[in-house]
Amino acid sequence: MSASQAPARRARPSGLRRYLTERPPRPERCELCAVPVTEADHRHLVDTEKRALVCACTACALLMEQPGAAAGRFRTVPARYLTDPAHRLDDDAWGALQIPVGVAFLFRNAALDRLVALYPSPAGATESELEPATWTAVLGGSRLAELLEPDVEALLLRRTDGRCECHLVPIDICYELVGRMRLLWQGFDGGAEARAALDAFFADVSRRARPVDEAVRP
Repeated sequence: MSASQAPARRARPSGLRRYLTERPPRPERCELCAVPVTEADHRHLVDTEKRALVCACTACALLMEQPGAAAGRFRTVPARYLTDPAHRLDDDAWGALQIPVGVAFLFRNAALDRLVALYPSPAGATESELEPATWTAVLGGSRLAELLEPDVEALLLRRTDGRCECHLVPIDICYELVGRMRLLWQGFDGGAEARAALDAFFADVSRRARPVDEAVRP
C-alpha cells in the first residue's frame, strides 16, 4: 500500500494539550460502596465520629436506617421538612437567642449531648453560644423541637421584616446554605446577590414544609 493509500491516523493531543482538553466531570460515588450516584439517587449520611456529611446511594442510606447498622457511626439524613403554624417567635425570643444575624440553625449533637447553634457567615458556619436554659425557654416546648432527630435534622430560623419563622429541616441543606452564603457574600451585609439567594432558599423550604399536624397523624 502506498503512502497516499494509507489510512489517515487521527491526530492525538500531545504534551500539555492533553491536559487542557475538556473532560467530562467524574460521576459522584457513594462513599460507602463506591457505586456511581445520580442526582436522583443521592443521599447523605452523618458520620458521627468525624462530624462530617457523607455522600451515599439510596441502598446504603436505607441500610444505615436499620438499628445497629455500622455500630451507629453513620446516621441517614431524613428528607422531611416540617413547620408549626401554631408556634411563633417574637422579637424578645429572638433577642434571647443572642444570634447576631437574621439566620441560624440549631441541632442536637448526640456525642456532646447539647444543642449547637450555628449561623452562616463569610467565614463559613459560625457557632453561637447557647445556654440550655435559653433553648428551653425559647424553643424547648415547641412540637418541632420534640420531633427533632439528633445530628441529622435542624431547626432553621430566620428573622425578617419583624417576624420569625422556624422550620424543621434536613441538616445537609443547612450546610448547603452556609456554602452558598460564603460563596456569594460581599461587603458588610452580604450584598444583593446573597440576599436574593437567601430569599429563594427560604421560599423553597416553605414550599416543601408540611404542617406538623400532618406529619404526626396516624
